[in-house]
Amino acid sequence: MTTRAATLARAADLCASFEAAGAQRIEAPILQPADALLDLYGEEIRARAYVTSDALRGEQMLRPDFTVPVVQMHMAHGAEPARYTYAGEVFRRQEHDPSRANEYFQVGYEVFDRENPAAADAEVFCLFETVLSPLGLRAATGDIGILTAAVRGLRTTDARKSALLRHIWRPRRFRSLLDRYAGRIKPSKQRLELLAGHTAVPDAPLIGKRSQSEIDARIALLHADAATAPLSETEVDLLDALVNVRETMPFALQQLRDLAVDMPSIEQAVARLSDRAEALAKRGVDVDALPFEASYGRTSMEYYDGFVFGYYHPKRHDLPAVATGGRYDALTRRLGGGAEIPAVGGVIRPDLMLMLEGGT
Repeated sequence: MTTRAATLARAADLCASFEAAGAQRIEAPILQPADALLDLYGEEIRARAYVTSDALRGEQMLRPDFTVPVVQMHMAHGAEPARYTYAGEVFRRQEHDPSRANEYFQVGYEVFDRENPAAADAEVFCLFETVLSPLGLRAATGDIGILTAAVRGLRTTDARKSALLRHIWRPRRFRSLLDRYAGRIKPSKQRLELLAGHTAVPDAPLIGKRSQSEIDARIALLHADAATAPLSETEVDLLDALVNVRETMPFALQQLRDLAVDMPSIEQAVARLSDRAEALAKRGVDVDALPFEASYGRTSMEYYDGFVFGYYHPKRHDLPAVATGGRYDALTRRLGGGAEIPAVGGVIRPDLMLMLEGGT
């Protein structure tokens, strides 16, 4: 069994290797203000985080990840460019799988650099590749930015595009919305009655937190959506083809370039993927054998908006990722108070490394 002392020692070794790569060691408080996390993730974060309160500081959460506090710290007073490393516990509630840890160690490496985003992506990926290579893990890569670019290019209303963008990280909900907007799913009886004006109850008391004006605005949005023409079958088919791209990097790039002929909104994102592949090759990565999945990262990487990657044991499918990471430029913009900087990073689980090294 992996002991806490062994995990701490491995975490210290990983931080030392990241410091040798140019990172500054930093610390992040375990208690985090809840407002920033709620603003980013919405109320759904409560299902995954431990929430408490403070008479002076208000609602707090036990640190569910490091990225948000690291970005807040950098945007407040960080130099440019900057590289950081850190280690410590994160806390995640587990309501459905008692075998998954609700407290575990992470060691991270983050890069804030405007000069060359593709080179920074390759730097982080290759640093993790070097550290993890003795474990014989399987690498997975993707790019959330290609799908978001495709959604932004749809010929439909901004409201529909915003809804789809919100649910990119919830594939089943995204699929349901897409089918509804394409007219493949008939509206429910309740929605039809609402649109026909048959569900209003005069002088009914308001229950819950929504005001009457908010309810009226929501109904107006539903009416506007009902009057919107459905998405074309061609656009839906192109999106389906995009999310199903799953190949080694060269073949994935070819498929995406072919799709870009009919989806010009993804051209720049595909070009960034090509630049990243070149940067990885320059660092010695066998790009010809590197897997790429257009949908990778859509279920667990909500703040990433570009390159995403993970490392998994090829036979231990019961284990979570040993390492994950990606690019989160938009997060720096949201937390930067008007400032922004390209940023990419990742985290490693030292406890899982020790477990796999011990053959357990």
